[in-house]
Amino acid sequence: MSLILKLIAGILGGILVGFYLPMGLVELLYTAKVIVGQLISFTIPLIILFFIASGIAGLPQGSGHLLGKTVGFAYGSTIVAGILTVLLVNAFIPFFDGAIGYEAASGNEVKSYINLEIPPLMGVMTALATAFIFGIGISQLNLSRLKEVVDQGRDVIDALLAKVIIPALPIYIAGVFAEMAVAGTVADTLSTFGVVLIAAIVMHWLWLSLLYVGSGILLKRSPVELVKNMLPAYFTAIGTMSSAATIPVSLRASKANGVKEEVANFSVPLCATIHLSGSTITIVTCAMAVMLLSPTMAVPSLVQMLPFVLMLGIVMIAAPGAPGGAVMSALGLLTSMLGFDEAAVALMIALYLAQDSFGTACNVTGDGVIALWVNRFSQRA
Repeated sequence: MSLILKLIAGILGGILVGFYLPMGLVELLYTAKVIVGQLISFTIPLIILFFIASGIAGLPQGSGHLLGKTVGFAYGSTIVAGILTVLLVNAFIPFFDGAIGYEAASGNEVKSYINLEIPPLMGVMTALATAFIFGIGISQLNLSRLKEVVDQGRDVIDALLAKVIIPALPIYIAGVFAEMAVAGTVADTLSTFGVVLIAAIVMHWLWLSLLYVGSGILLKRSPVELVKNMLPAYFTAIGTMSSAATIPVSLRASKANGVKEEVANFSVPLCATIHLSGSTITIVTCAMAVMLLSPTMAVPSLVQMLPFVLMLGIVMIAAPGAPGGAVMSALGLLTSMLGFDEAAVALMIALYLAQDSFGTACNVTGDGVIALWVNRFSQRA
């Protein structure tokens, strides 16, 4: 929660700097933003490479039927959540007339003192393909030494995120809002922020209602009872902002819903890393909102967003455990598939982090439904 407070402080600080301080100080803050932005761009392929390779290589072996069912249900839930979100957002877009620009107006452009470029080691799709090849190879050939390499690479990137990039995000976002203050577009942007955040949280609740009511009817269980048993996990996730930290509570909740112990012990920890329906809802909502804000991007249709949603369910596998890990994993797709520039990326990060706890809570509560269905089909097997 301290990260959210720092995020708010960064937004307010950036606005004050842009409005009241000399242009030289604004450009100094903007320079810091440029440096952090270059570091983020450099790190994106490494996040995809090491986290996905490590996640695939670490999938449990010897439980093929449970593994296939859990992965299938988790990925299906994530994709359906993303598709429904695109449809809902597109349905409400006509209520927003016109686009609100967030780029600096001509004559008010903020410049960086340092033109620093840190090219990534590889492209996003190259990193993704490499991660799958090595992840599957390590798992199938039982290459323990190579698994140690990708695990340690993941630990290095995780530490970089936790110790450098995540703490630097308030400065990064402050630079963006200072630029918007100079351009005179900050008020309209902030007014849109509140609408987007409320919309994302409401869609989380709608998705969970659909999951639990539908599952309750099909499994002949009381949806109210199922939800009541999962509420401790929901509120724990809001407080911790971490699916992994909520696993003990999620396990107890799933077992209280009648999931067999061996099924719960397998599916709940696995879903904590591969089931991100709440994060997908948030990322899709925020991405489309940022595209609505941008004067240079058009809000895409479902057909245009579908490839992004399908890829999003893959790149978020074993997303970094730090707050905002899911959006950090998704930045590569936002830039390569949706054409996000640096300012759009900063707005996306700010929007996502502002409600990260609710997205995590949606992920965790959805895990309980996945466990119920894996339990049902494992009984048939």
